Order: sequence, then structure tokens, then C-alpha cells
Amino acid sequence: MGTTGQGYVSEVNGPMEPRRSGVGRVLVAVRLTVVSGVIGAALAALVVGVILKDVPVLATGGGVLALLVLLALLGGRRGAGRDEPPAPRTALARIEDLRATGGETADVPVTFRLTVVPEPEDERPAYRVKISQSINLVDIPAYRPRGIAVVEYHPEKPWDVRIVTRPTPEWSRRAEEAEIDSAPESTLVRDPDGGAGAWCLLVLVGLLAGAALVVLSFRGELFASPSPSGAPGAPKESSSSSASRTFSTSTTVSGPSSSLLTFGRMRATAMELETRVGTAYVASITIEDHRMAVRGDSALPPAETVHLQSLPYELFPGLVREARTTLGVRDPESWRIDVTPGTGGGLGPRVRVTVSGAEGTAHLDADATGRVTDRRAVGVS
Repeated sequence: MGTTGQGYVSEVNGPMEPRRSGVGRVLVAVRLTVVSGVIGAALAALVVGVILKDVPVLATGGGVLALLVLLALLGGRRGAGRDEPPAPRTALARIEDLRATGGETADVPVTFRLTVVPEPEDERPAYRVKISQSINLVDIPAYRPRGIAVVEYHPEKPWDVRIVTRPTPEWSRRAEEAEIDSAPESTLVRDPDGGAGAWCLLVLVGLLAGAALVVLSFRGELFASPSPSGAPGAPKESSSSSASRTFSTSTTVSGPSSSLLTFGRMRATAMELETRVGTAYVASITIEDHRMAVRGDSALPPAETVHLQSLPYELFPGLVREARTTLGVRDPESWRIDVTPGTGGGLGPRVRVTVSGAEGTAHLDADATGRVTDRRAVGVS
């Protein structure tokens, strides 16, 4: 039984849920700014009271701080008595895009963009989410754009999503049979507390505003003459434009175990090239013993490109070994892997391994999972 994301349109575009979310965040921001301002004013009152030896000002600042501490303690006790959040739920998700962000260990940090389809009992439409999760190097080829994954999510925190790397047989079967449509970008959910920098800025502004209000109220007694401060210069705006561009680059590996057949070396080199060209989507990849090269065109749609991090690099050495020993080339002098997009029908990338020797040239073809699909031995046209 397939699963689709087509049932979300009317619910996502409904007027109530997004509006409540926006108003709630504004109220939280206002409350945080006001509380920070009160704290800043109370601290400034303590300092001003000590400097001016003004007991009423000192007592007011101390009393406000004591009241805030008491309210914080009462709020903490009330929060501790709340019910535990519901357990995470299991669901299916469509992988819209993925990008590996490291490769120094066996577990590679990967950033995923997913369309999550909650279970019907949650009465929630499909939505998009962006997560980061460490995936074992061997398991990365199982996750490809437009593929289906099993995930866990929290009903009350839809942004808290984790890919289940070892799902149960039942969920594995559902993932194989499911067909999920992409949710629109407007359904992307984020952690409301994830913008720590913005919240810290609000706290700082509130503290400074409260302190400035108290200091300015007593400026005549504190300062003989105010010193003007220079206005900061307006920041310069920078603009950039992007246009269609073709690109090609290559890198040569050297040093101990410099062959690209060394385990993990191909993927690390591909990540280096991805960083250099600024995109994971390329038109072709060429891999030789000590060299890897890519070329591409930013105007090409994703369907006509190869995603650098979705290839099963860990299986390529086995394909090279098979080509060198089974295609009639007794003493291979060189080998090369060419990866190009599939041709029509939703096929994945095509992997061609070519070996050359005194007898001639031979090659074998494989699909995106490393399965051999065709062989051309020496002398076979």
C-alpha cells in the first residue's frame, strides 16, 4: 500500500495554525525582552544606588531582583510537575536532498531535507523538515534523493525527526512499497528555540535598554557632562548575482596509501571536490588510480545530474577488481571509472569501469547500487 503526501494542501494553507504559531513566537519575544529589561534596570539600580549612596534606589533594585528569582523558582516547580511528552512516533519520509558534511570517522554527519508523512491518528499533514544525523559510511548508499526512509518524530515537536537506520521488517516493507509526494517549501518546520543567536540578541537588547533607562534617569547626578558617542557607519550592502555556469575540476591524491582504491579515499576526495565547486550535482565523474575529476553545468536539472554523495564509492574497488580479472585482460595497465546520469525511465547513474592492457580494452557497466548490468570483454564489440 503506497503512501502519498497529497492530503496536506487544505490543512497547511488553513488560516489558524500558522497564525497561532507566529503570534506565539511574537509573545515569547516580547515577554523575553520585557523580563530582560526589568533585570537590566534592577542591576543598574543596584549600581546607581551604591554609587550615589541612595538607599531607596538600592532597595528597589534588590527587591525587584529577589522577586524575579522567586518567580523563576515557582515557574520551575510548575514545569517539573507537567506530564511527560508523548513517545516518538514512527512514519515514512521522502528524502528530498542530502549532503554529507564530514568524513573523518566511520559515522559521517549528513544533512537531510525530508518530507515527513505522519500517521493518520496524528491528524497532521505532510511537512518538510531539515535535520542533521550521523550515518555509518557503509549505509550511506542506501539513502538517495527521492528515496523513502523510515523516521521517528515527536508529535508535539515535529521538527525533532530522526532517521531509523535499522527499521523493523514491517516498516522496511512499507518503505519499499510507499510513494510519497514532495511537500511544498512553505510547510518547512523549524525548532522555535533553534535561533539561539536571535534570542540572545533580544536578551542583550533588553538588558541594555533597562540599564540605560535607569542610568539616564540619574545622569545629572552620575555625570558632570555627557560625552557624545559617534554614530556607527551604515553597513555596506553587497549584492551578488548567480548565472548559469559550467565548471570542471580535478584533484590528484598522493602520499601513503594514495590509491583511490583505499577504503574511504574516494568518498573523502568526492567531498573535497564538492566543496571546491560548491554543489553536489555534477554532469560526470571520472576516477582513476590517483586522480578524480568532475564537470557540470549549474543550469542542468537534478534529474540530468549525478549527486556526488549518493554514489556507493565503497563498492567501486570491488568493481575494479572484477573488471581486471574477468574481462580477458591478463595484465591490466590502467583502469578508469566513469559515472554519468542514467538515460530516461527514472534510472539512476550509470557506472562504467574500463580496463586496458596489452590485449586491448574492456569494460563493465553497473547501476547506482553497484550491481553489474553489462560486460564487454576483450574482443567483444
